[in-house]
Amino acid sequence: MKFKAFLTDNGVTLLEKRFLPALDKMGRICHLYLTKDYAIFLHNLLNGDGVQSIAQFRKEALFDDYRISSQNEDRIAFTVDLALLQRALRSSVSISSTTTTTTVTDRLQIKLVKKLPPNSQQPMPFLSFESKGYKSAVVQDVPISKPLSRADLLELQTALDMAQDLPQTLVQVPDLGQLQSFVDRLKHVGDLLNISVAQYGDLHLQVSTTLISLGQEFRKLRVVGVQAEEPPSYRNMSAQSRTEMAVQRGEAMSVQVSMKHFAKSLQCHLAKPDSSFYGIAQLGACLTVIFQFFIPGTRHNDKSISLHCRLPVLDPGSG
Repeated sequence: MKFKAFLTDNGVTLLEKRFLPALDKMGRICHLYLTKDYAIFLHNLLNGDGVQSIAQFRKEALFDDYRISSQNEDRIAFTVDLALLQRALRSSVSISSTTTTTTVTDRLQIKLVKKLPPNSQQPMPFLSFESKGYKSAVVQDVPISKPLSRADLLELQTALDMAQDLPQTLVQVPDLGQLQSFVDRLKHVGDLLNISVAQYGDLHLQVSTTLISLGQEFRKLRVVGVQAEEPPSYRNMSAQSRTEMAVQRGEAMSVQVSMKHFAKSLQCHLAKPDSSFYGIAQLGACLTVIFQFFIPGTRHNDKSISLHCRLPVLDPGSG
């Protein structure tokens, strides 16, 4: 079982400045799943508790000279502490910046190793960063779990395949700041958030308690997938009545999620996505949030990077 690669300038920036800070908000421990073509960070895919997040990178987005081999079809997965990973990467980059004779790509190598920790007789696995300065080389070792067995790897791959299913209707929210502002105002009002997605391009959020009901509606959003024309009679209705009628017509779905989970998913803004899409899975199985990234300087989707979250539903919902 071997893995070795060199982090590119772009890979360092993506991980250190954007994705690791965002993913650390999802949870400190995650799976890192390496295949022949991808590096994938996975949260909560095997326990089903909490927000599932999947950040997937084509190897070219992060690495040069990428080499991997294992008896599990050249696939390796293990758990890693993201805070330790972030600290090691930041430290390695700091060492690398002390030289001007080479580039980061030449300096920063990442590989799987086994070493004997102090006061231990059993070798342990590490993800090792080696950075070379002008007169020195520094190695940063991040402890990882024992790599997953073939059976556990198959379970992880199956969970990943299931998590790739997209809702039939997605609505685009261009500005995550508006959602963040809404959550900041209402997270102390209640613990539960009712969310509705309509095929007309409407996203409705509502927090209700025995004393108060507060909500926010986003109208005429861009729709991807199944869409419908809003009946003219709906236009003079309240947001709540309009949503209820749309659900009855089968043109909207509603679910209830944890406000804490929803707020956590918004932390993905640290990865600096260009837009986000919200949708409800079939049968109201979960709330799905997909973050879109553009190729820098263009409005074209960057297919080498993907990030999405799946929030568990607290109520079976309706639809």
